[in-house]
Amino acid sequence: MKINIISIFLAAILLNSCKTMASADIIIINGKIITVDGDFTIAEALAISDDTIMSVGTNESILQLTGEKTRIIDLAGKTVIPGLIDSHLHPESASVSELYDEIPDVKTIIQLLDWIKSQAARKTEGEWIVFPKFFSTRLIEMRQPDLKELDMAAPSNPVFLNGSFGGMINSEAMKLSRINSDSDHPGIIKDKYTGRPTGFIRASAFSLLKLPEEKKLSYQEEQDALVEMLKRYNRYGITSLFSGSGDFESVKIYKDMSEKKILTARIYQNILLPTAGSVSKESVEAILKSYEGSTGSGDKWVRIGSLKVFMDGGILTGTAWLQEPWGEKAGKIFGIEDPSYRGIVNYSRKELFDIVSVANEFDWSFTAHATGDGSVNLLLDVFREVNMKKSIKEKRFSIIHGNFFSEEAIEIMKELGVYANIQAAWFYKDADAMVSILGNKRVESFHPNRSMTDAGVMINGGSDHMVKWDANTSINPYNPFLGMWAMITRKTERGSVVGSSESVTREEALKIYTINNARASFEESIKGSIEPGKLADLAVLSDDYLTCPEDDIKDIEALITITGGKIVYSNMKVP
Repeated sequence: MKINIISIFLAAILLNSCKTMASADIIIINGKIITVDGDFTIAEALAISDDTIMSVGTNESILQLTGEKTRIIDLAGKTVIPGLIDSHLHPESASVSELYDEIPDVKTIIQLLDWIKSQAARKTEGEWIVFPKFFSTRLIEMRQPDLKELDMAAPSNPVFLNGSFGGMINSEAMKLSRINSDSDHPGIIKDKYTGRPTGFIRASAFSLLKLPEEKKLSYQEEQDALVEMLKRYNRYGITSLFSGSGDFESVKIYKDMSEKKILTARIYQNILLPTAGSVSKESVEAILKSYEGSTGSGDKWVRIGSLKVFMDGGILTGTAWLQEPWGEKAGKIFGIEDPSYRGIVNYSRKELFDIVSVANEFDWSFTAHATGDGSVNLLLDVFREVNMKKSIKEKRFSIIHGNFFSEEAIEIMKELGVYANIQAAWFYKDADAMVSILGNKRVESFHPNRSMTDAGVMINGGSDHMVKWDANTSINPYNPFLGMWAMITRKTERGSVVGSSESVTREEALKIYTINNARASFEESIKGSIEPGKLADLAVLSDDYLTCPEDDIKDIEALITITGGKIVYSNMKVP
């Protein structure tokens, strides 16, 4: 009898010890938990231990993991999704874009000119007025202001409307930068009758502008700005992101932030390959040998991403490299007079082949900014040839933006395992302009999400957020629910529906911003879905993503965002 009592006592101690060891730090109950697992399971509760999802299931089963220090959050039916991942944005530039001045959200020529006038009124004579990331096709009039309009708005101040790959300057900017009829530069667009500069300039001529030096921020100021930008992303349930164009200095900054425990989102840092001047296999090899690490290097907070190059310009400045000429309508909007003009391309086929083949040999994942179908086709042609020597499929090469994908391009992407890194904000903002400029037929291949999904091509969802801080009025909005809504409805900012047959389902759109993006960074085993053993990255939503009225999807925000088991954003009372 004594032995039995001792045995029972020891068993009780052991059982209590096991319960203590197995208790959760956070338990979430009474939720609608969209797991995005292989079966798209809906659960009602989950448990978190440290930075990991411990268990997912029913309220009853999860509550058994309650310990003395467990924090229990009752969601009263609210929806939970995996932490969202943005596959392409630029937090470094975005974070500092409005430190000194708010960038206006202009919709018309009049609003733009009024803003320029207000800037001229408060600036001293000769002081620059610069509008960063200005795209004329997003104005209601869908045109650039002409030289006369800019001159009248700011007769004594140089003006630069910076569209990344092209822009517009006024006469005072030309005078200050010594740009005139005698200037011999391919990036300066001139009137074919008078030979005078029209004000249109290509990115290649930006270096001619006598712009003031940018304000230098301290290392601490850069970090502080990034901390605040990541918090803005957290408000929309974003817990991971792909930084689109950085270098190893960017990696060091993020690693330092990780060590200081001030990162609230995980970083996958693409490395922009410096290829100024002539490109050769030897020059690329030398660059890669100098790098410390390659794709995948790092930890669960900061990883090195893909090697990246810029193939062409952009669709909003008429500089994307297209398969066919831009056409007459584009000529009027972008100041193009050559009827055979197809845009710009930064590499010859041989140069591109040398870059991609060396990246493949060094086992990097490779990606490229390619905004036109001409660039997409050239890139895929090179990918296919490189693949003949050494497989690229397991390296998950990708195309950033792309925009136009033919049936043949989609087939090649499926064959080679090439991912489509799509920015739904571009569709929302720019589909109407593309219809107007290129016509309905050519726009049939614009963001063909349904066709790519059905073909088995992996789509990744990103925003290309670059400047402004607001999630919905930024030059490229970073609100992922706006992006998902655009993919689901094919609706644009102007109220049109473009290519309705290419819409995807709510479930597919959510996968694009979660598990698909996790696969793109080779992290599908640790994030992208709510499953035991994965990182505790998730968001509690303001509405039911799966059942709310379709047009309400774009208005969803996070009520709670959790990254690595820590609440990084909350807009509701949490015990």
